Amino acid sequence: MAQDEPELASDQENLLHLENIGKGTALTGEISGLVGRSQFFAEFSREDIAVLAEYMDVYRAQPGEIIIREGDTGDFMLLIIEGDVDILKKGVRGEQQHMTSVGPGMTLGEMSMIDGEPRFATCLATRTTVFAVLTRDNMAKIILDHPSLGSKILVKLVTMLSLRLRQTSAKLLHYMEGGR
Repeated sequence: MAQDEPELASDQENLLHLENIGKGTALTGEISGLVGRSQFFAEFSREDIAVLAEYMDVYRAQPGEIIIREGDTGDFMLLIIEGDVDILKKGVRGEQQHMTSVGPGMTLGEMSMIDGEPRFATCLATRTTVFAVLTRDNMAKIILDHPSLGSKILVKLVTMLSLRLRQTSAKLLHYMEGGR
């Protein structure tokens, strides 16, 4: 890398500043409780969730703490267990624009976990937020150790990303046709 090129930060560094509260297995019950409220877990059994939790670490972010920073390199996704997170995107003049807010049962960061590209938006805790992290490396371990669960996770991720792309495309088309 040339000396004048800025080095991309890793969002793993952001995690180092947040409180690590242990392995996902400590919160398997709470994660299982999200089954009815989470699009991600719609087809997962309690056994699936128990195995997945073995591969996750759990963190706590206080209000105002950044969990994911736009532009950072990323290799994990997260599942919000409790709390709320604002999703912010830099506008053309560099100002933060609020895109949406999400809560328990929602997943964030799937795109960067899959493709390793820089983070698309900033995720900011708006109240005390507990979330579980699944890294790309641990996703690969799940695929090797538990192929059925690994394929179920991958199909769910592809389906969710496809749905989001369709929704975004529909909004873009509506905007291009003069809608607001």
